[in-house]
Amino acid sequence: MAHTQQAGPPGLDLARLGPYLERAGLAAGPLTAEVIGGGLSNLTYLVRDAAGAACVVRRPPLGHVLATAHDMGREYRVLTALAGSGVPVPRTYALCRDEDVIGAPFYVMEYVPGTVLHTGTPRFGPRPEGFVPDPEIERLLLDLADVLARLHALDHTALGLADFGRPQGYLARQVRRWRRQLDASRSRDLPGLDLLHDRLAATVPPDAGPGSILHGDFKLGNTVIGDDGRIGAVLDWEMSTLGDPLTDLALFLLYSEAEGYGAGLAERYAAASGRSVARLGWYLGLACLKLAVIAEGIHFRHRKGLTVGEGFDTIGDQVVPLAERGLRALEED
Repeated sequence: MAHTQQAGPPGLDLARLGPYLERAGLAAGPLTAEVIGGGLSNLTYLVRDAAGAACVVRRPPLGHVLATAHDMGREYRVLTALAGSGVPVPRTYALCRDEDVIGAPFYVMEYVPGTVLHTGTPRFGPRPEGFVPDPEIERLLLDLADVLARLHALDHTALGLADFGRPQGYLARQVRRWRRQLDASRSRDLPGLDLLHDRLAATVPPDAGPGSILHGDFKLGNTVIGDDGRIGAVLDWEMSTLGDPLTDLALFLLYSEAEGYGAGLAERYAAASGRSVARLGWYLGLACLKLAVIAEGIHFRHRKGLTVGEGFDTIGDQVVPLAERGLRALEED
């Protein structure tokens, strides 16, 4: 008796995906699927077959038109290269560029069971009254600092990623990029953010040698914590490239600081990596510029009625505190 395939969640045509996964030897029988993850960009689905075998499918956001910003092949490539490297990542199974299957390119990877500690939108500023750091979170962050050091120590040429980015001139390009992004979504006066950009542009550090593999959005919320309490996998590699490793560290520290943590992380990373963090203040300033511009872009789209969901109405409130934090970081540099 034939089984009827149920409709899948938005963006995932299970009737077309099923035969593809069967041909690849990854599933058999009718599929079920659910959206997982708390990201605002690429879509991630947990897919199970008739026997309960699980895998994960990842595709660009719905309605997306800029393929360069959500290149499934790029994310698949770096995950595949990192297999067995000491950096915990899901195993990759298949990359499909044929948009006729589900309407967009996608890839299939291992499902890593565990917990993802999504904390929502980071809040930059004073900690809420009565906040008490969780020692388990602090331990996980220190473990993550070690993982980041291992990632940055990898030989990207030996892993087949020599052409994965352009380390030379990376920092100067980042400063210019985020200024362009700000100008494209400018709807109000932000003198502190303009000042932060100008001071960053005037004090760009020299290139950091051959560069390292960067994650691009390294934070606790982009990891899976296994049932054993260890880091089971680092997820969401869509912004990965080659560049200055301290940009990864600074963003990681800024995210951790926004949640009330961060003490000792830079020292842990420095000890594990052997890298100097003497100019970390500049990199923290760049991280503040990046997050502030992203927040301002969301604020701009929300005012035009182009956002869907909750929480967008207050994201613009984070821009000024981030600019102020970045300026303080430069003064401490």
